[in-house]
Amino acid sequence: MSAASPSPGLARRDFLVRTGLALSAGLLAVRLPSFASPETGDQPPTLHRWDEVRNQFDLSRDLIHLAGFFLSSHPRAVREAIERHRRELDRNPIGYWFEQAERQEAAVLQAAAEYIGGSPTDIALTDSTTMGLGLLYGGLTLQPGQDILSTVHDHYSTDIALRLRAERTGVSLRQIALYRDLSKVSSGEIVETLVQSIRPRTRVVAVTWVHSSTGLKLPIREMAEALATINAHRAEADRALLCVDGVHGFGVEHVTMGDLGCDFLIAGCHKWLCGPRGTGLVWGHPRAWPIANPIIPTFHMDAYDIWMKDIPPKDLPKAALMTPGGFHSFEHRWAVADAFQFHQAIGKARVADRIHALNDQLKEGLASLRHVTLRTPRSRDLSAGIVCFEVEGWTPERVVERLRHRRIIGSVTPYATKYVRLAPSLLTAPEEIDHTIAAIRALSAG
Repeated sequence: MSAASPSPGLARRDFLVRTGLALSAGLLAVRLPSFASPETGDQPPTLHRWDEVRNQFDLSRDLIHLAGFFLSSHPRAVREAIERHRRELDRNPIGYWFEQAERQEAAVLQAAAEYIGGSPTDIALTDSTTMGLGLLYGGLTLQPGQDILSTVHDHYSTDIALRLRAERTGVSLRQIALYRDLSKVSSGEIVETLVQSIRPRTRVVAVTWVHSSTGLKLPIREMAEALATINAHRAEADRALLCVDGVHGFGVEHVTMGDLGCDFLIAGCHKWLCGPRGTGLVWGHPRAWPIANPIIPTFHMDAYDIWMKDIPPKDLPKAALMTPGGFHSFEHRWAVADAFQFHQAIGKARVADRIHALNDQLKEGLASLRHVTLRTPRSRDLSAGIVCFEVEGWTPERVVERLRHRRIIGSVTPYATKYVRLAPSLLTAPEEIDHTIAAIRALSAG
């Protein structure tokens, strides 16, 4: 079928690539996008050196970028994929959509599954972490008397999504502090606090993998194992499910969903993954997905077919039903596969080691400054890619402003307690860390 003469009915039946009833079989026929440029036939870039990775981005060379966790620049492969899809959608919107929609979405799901170590049928596609949190928490099946447990360390999006769900269902919502003193925090304290806070009717445990307020990384695996011990004595309908806002660990840590052991993970793809802006996902364990219910109709073709025939969609994967319908920025969504492939080409282990090494360098340098108080734990087990600190005699806002005058881009944590926040990433060089530490050293105390 050509894009010039689309046939919607034929398109739905001709494509083996389906994100519903025939997803697994269809994905076998999908060839992920080539890392080489489809326009020029260039060979894939070598990414053996970090300057070669940096050269894939159009970020200004006049700045030291230490706030990429907020919104990432796109690497070349992603830019070209976006432009390729945009051009074809502009030329023939309906033709290109019917020709490519299922194929491209299946490619994204396949790439995501290979990256996180799960199945494509366990992934719902969203536009952001906030959308994913709203979709998941907004549709949870909860019974009167059940309990939601969250923490005081979570982002506004988690907090509000849970509050809205609690109001609509009448269940209790509790927030706890996972530690007493950030400077003395340990994995053992976090896990013990969590276990002591679980009640017999606790159904949902909502936490954040890496806190954007302090840079603390939670020991998700240990927390999941502790909950598994509790759940071993519970009926399936009463299991306490571990739901994780994973956005600041996603694209940083070298782990799979099996390694983490959580029930749900929600993340945007436009931060550490360097994916297209306005993209994200929700991963759910097959055992956990039944608690979730869609609140926005999906546009998956299989759901359409079932709706037209008035057949209950019981055979569709829940993740497919949880993927919101409507018309999205398709050129961005379909280019997510290229972002996953870019990270895979570098190597997940190399990515994790690089980001941790740069953050170690920054934390060690800051800790050596007498007028600086480092707030983020120095251990790799309890931190990832975000470093928070204070400078004696300076407000965080003034520090960030002064650094910007030195062409160093940082940010202030948007929470009640504010810190200076810097986030070395794949696009940071060790000498830029040295330059940043020198700039902070030059800020006199008082």
